[in-house]
Amino acid sequence: VAMYLMPEAAHELSWIFIVLTTISVVYGALAACVQTDLKYINAYSSVSHCGLVLFAILMMNTTAGTGAILQMLSHGLMTALFFALIGMIYGRTHTRDIRELSGLMKVIAGLANLGLPGLSGFVAEMTIFNGAFMNDDTFHRVVTIIACTSIVITAVYILRVVGKIIYGTCTDEHHLKLTDATWD
Repeated sequence: VAMYLMPEAAHELSWIFIVLTTISVVYGALAACVQTDLKYINAYSSVSHCGLVLFAILMMNTTAGTGAILQMLSHGLMTALFFALIGMIYGRTHTRDIRELSGLMKVIAGLANLGLPGLSGFVAEMTIFNGAFMNDDTFHRVVTIIACTSIVITAVYILRVVGKIIYGTCTDEHHLKLTDATWD
C-alpha cells in the first residue's frame, strides 16, 4: 500500500529492502540446508520463498509482480502439501528427523506416484528473476544474481532430504512394517 501511496519514496528507498530480502532469500535456503527436522526444513524454505515474493514486489515492474503472485500461489500449494506429507510420515514413523528416516522408498512406495508438484515454483521464480533483471542498473542486477544462488542452495537441501529419506538404507526395523499411503 505504501508503495502506491508514495511511489517516489518507494523508488528512492527500495534498495534497503532489496538488500534485506536478498539476504533473507539466501539465508533461508542456507538455514534449510543444515536442518535435520522435516518441519524446520519446510519452515526455512518458506522464509526463502516468501523473501522472493518481497524481492519481486520491490522490483516494481509488471513481470516481477506477476512472478510474485505465481510464487505466492505455488508456495502456498507446495507448503501445504509438504506439511501434509510430513504429518503422514510422522504419523507412521513417529519421527521427523531425516537421520532416522532412511530407506522409506522401499517401504512407502506409494509416495513415488503422488505426482508431487516439485517443479511448480520454477515458472514463478524464473518470472521473478527475469523481471528483476529487467532493471538496467548494476545494483538490481547484482542482487538478482545473488538471489538466484538460492536456486542452487534449494536444490542442495531438497536433494539431500530426498536422498536420505527415500534412497538411504532402512535403519529402523519398525519402518519395514509400514504400508503404502492410502486415502484413509
